[in-house]
Amino acid sequence: MGSAKQQSAISKIMGLLQEWDKGSKVVRQKILQDFIAQNQHKTGPELEQEFAQAASLFLTRLTAWLRLTYMIGTCLNDQLKAVSIFLSASSGHKYMAEFLEVGGVLTLLEIIGLKQAKEFDKLEALHCLICVANAGRKYKELVCESYGIRAVAECLAKSKSEETQDACRNILLMLAQGNPKFEVQVYKGLIALLPCSSPKAQQMAAQSLRIIQPIVKNANPNIVEPLLNLLKTLHLEVQFEAIELIKELMEYEVSDTILQKLVSLLRPSKEETVKRPEILEDPDVPKINAPLPVFVQQAAAAKSIGILSRESNEIAEKLIQLRVTHNLLYAMGNMDYADSQRQSSISLEYLCRTFPIVDEHVKEAMGDALYDLFMSNPEGLYMTMSHVQADVLVSNKVNIPKLVERVD
Repeated sequence: MGSAKQQSAISKIMGLLQEWDKGSKVVRQKILQDFIAQNQHKTGPELEQEFAQAASLFLTRLTAWLRLTYMIGTCLNDQLKAVSIFLSASSGHKYMAEFLEVGGVLTLLEIIGLKQAKEFDKLEALHCLICVANAGRKYKELVCESYGIRAVAECLAKSKSEETQDACRNILLMLAQGNPKFEVQVYKGLIALLPCSSPKAQQMAAQSLRIIQPIVKNANPNIVEPLLNLLKTLHLEVQFEAIELIKELMEYEVSDTILQKLVSLLRPSKEETVKRPEILEDPDVPKINAPLPVFVQQAAAAKSIGILSRESNEIAEKLIQLRVTHNLLYAMGNMDYADSQRQSSISLEYLCRTFPIVDEHVKEAMGDALYDLFMSNPEGLYMTMSHVQADVLVSNKVNIPKLVERVD
C-alpha cells in the first residue's frame, strides 16, 4: 500500500515537472504561486516529502529560469519567494548548496543592483541573501567574496524604500559579525555611505558603525571628515546618530582629531560664510532663507561639545586647552543663526559653572552686564542680544593656556 502511495506521489511530481517544462509564463507563474501558498515555513524533510524526494529537481528548474529571466523581470517576485522557501528551510542545507553551486549569490547581487528592478523585487532578493548569510561564516565569506558588501551598500544608498534600506542594513551588520576576514571591509563600506545623498542611509550607516566599531577595534582616521560633515544636516535623526557615534569614538585614537575639528567648526572660514549675491536671485521666486550648512554645522558642533563635556571632565579639559572658550564666544556672536548662539551659550555656561578659570575669562571678555544676562538665561540670551554685544563676543581674545581647575 505504501509503495502504491509513493508511486502515486512520484507520478504527480513528474507530471508537475513536465507541466513546468512545457508550460508558458502563465502556467509557470501559477505553479510558483501554488508552491508559495502551500510550502511557507516548511523544513527540508517536509519539502522532500511534498516532492516525493525530488524537490531538488524543482529547485534546479526554478534557478535556471531565474537566471534566464531576472534581467527582464518575468515573475521575478514569485521566483524569489519560491527560492526563499528553499533557502530558509531548516535541515535544508543541500538546497543552499545547490543554489550556490549555480551562482545563486551573484544572481541575487545583480538583481539588487538592477536599475529597472522594482523595490519589492530587490527586497525579496535581499531576504534570500539574509538566508544565505544566516547559514554560517563560510556563507558570509562567499557573499563578501562575490563583492556583496559593495552591492548591498550601493543598494542602501540608492534605494527609495525604507524597508529595502532596512534589509540592506541588516545584511551589512550580519556580514560584519562573526566574519573576521571581512569585518574591516564592511566597516569601510559603511564609512563610504556617510556622504551619500539619502538621509535614511546616512542615519543607518552611522547607527551601524556604532555597532561595528567595537568589533573592528581600531577606528579608521577616514571616518572623521564624513562624520563631521553629517553635522551640516537639517535632519535631526541623522544629527543624533552622528553625535552618538562621535561619543563612541572618544574611546579611540581618533578622539583628539575629532575634538580639534569640532572646536575649529565653531569658527567657519570667511569663504564658507559668503552668501549668494542678491543679483543672482530671481525676484519672482519666493525667497526661503535656508541656513547656511556651515552654520547648521557650527550649532551642531557647539551642541556636541556640550554633550562631550558633560560626559567627561577629561574631555572638557582637552577642549579648553584647544581654545574652545574663545570659539564658543565667537559662535555666540553669530547673529545670522540663532541656534548657533543658543547651543554655544548652553555649552559655555556648563564650562563656566564647572571650571572657575573659564568663568573668570568669560566674565572678563563679556563685561559684567552681558555676563549677568548670560548666566541668568543662557538659553534665551540670543533673543535679547544687541549687535554691539555680538561684536564684543566675536572679537574676544580669550586664551586659556594653562591646566584648568574644576569645581567638584
